[in-house]
Amino acid sequence: MATFVGFAFLRVLCENPFMNKAPFEVRLDTSLESLLDSATRDAGAGVMATLVATAGSTYRKPGARMLIMADGSFFGLLSGGCLEADLGLHAREVMTSGRARAVEYDMRGPDDVLFGIGAGCEGAMRVLLEPVGPDTPAAAALAGAGRATRAGEAASLVMVHDSRAVALGTYDAATLSGAVPAETAAALRAAAGRAVQDCASLQLDFPGGGGAGRAFVQFLAPPPHLLICGAGPDAQPVAAAALGLGWRVTVVDHRPAYAVAQRFPGAQVRCADAGGPLPASHAAVVMSHHLASDVAYLRVLADSGSPDYVGLLGPPARRRRIGEELGAAAEGLRSRIRGPVGIDIGAVTPEGIALSIVAQIHASLAGRERR
Repeated sequence: MATFVGFAFLRVLCENPFMNKAPFEVRLDTSLESLLDSATRDAGAGVMATLVATAGSTYRKPGARMLIMADGSFFGLLSGGCLEADLGLHAREVMTSGRARAVEYDMRGPDDVLFGIGAGCEGAMRVLLEPVGPDTPAAAALAGAGRATRAGEAASLVMVHDSRAVALGTYDAATLSGAVPAETAAALRAAAGRAVQDCASLQLDFPGGGGAGRAFVQFLAPPPHLLICGAGPDAQPVAAAALGLGWRVTVVDHRPAYAVAQRFPGAQVRCADAGGPLPASHAAVVMSHHLASDVAYLRVLADSGSPDYVGLLGPPARRRRIGEELGAAAEGLRSRIRGPVGIDIGAVTPEGIALSIVAQIHASLAGRERR
């Protein structure tokens, strides 16, 4: 395998339109939450593969994870299928030894076709493989970060991937204590705090009694929070599509017959008057099919000044009428509202319409939306 070289220090800024509006930092890569859900379904021991550094063109970026189980099955991807089989072989060695290790792939030159795995992806990556089971430090660190992000809070994780003095693996502030020499723990803990403060991930060279080491310190903003105003039947596939991406979803409706938690598994459901306070969110979709309620929801969203994405279901004529009802308040939505909501993909079913809505929200949060 080619020698792994050329990784500069990383400072991965959280890309979102809410950077200066705490608590609106957002993370579109929800592989952490997906992995935790998968681990809950299959509580057996496995190996977690974490991408800790990249160069050139790669399918995923640092911080992406996948879970490799003892039977060879896996959850998540680190490449488009090019590396997973080889990672599985390394994972068996980790399962057998019980010790974490880092593996490197460099596919940037012609040697990859002859001596590598033949992917031809023109990229390089370093992957940390470590045991992860119910009682491992990695599982404890992941669970703590997951609890924070699902509560809408930021978190950080430290992946030590190169060291002779510190056991390779994933840590958080709690699991660092007692597992790492004091001097090193202090440096790693300070870096974890700085990542949250700066909303940025980073690579860190740290001191150690047996020589310097390197860690990837990952900033974890919360996943997107979608607010759905209206709990009609067509709101269900919108919520399901967002939840399938690992997003947080809150559904509000003034009608008790619609505002039923069982209709939106995995979402927070509230029964409240349309003109009442609305929770902070990264995106909101107004789709109650009740004109007066939609006007009331939009008035609250106009007054609040956020989120930057507000979708309105219905044809242009209905949007114009709602604008007239809002009067001067409509000005507060002018640059934020999308109506009719969604990308034009020719959708005709509720599920297709939901796909078009969630796709537009995703593009907006990623800064890729064409208005």
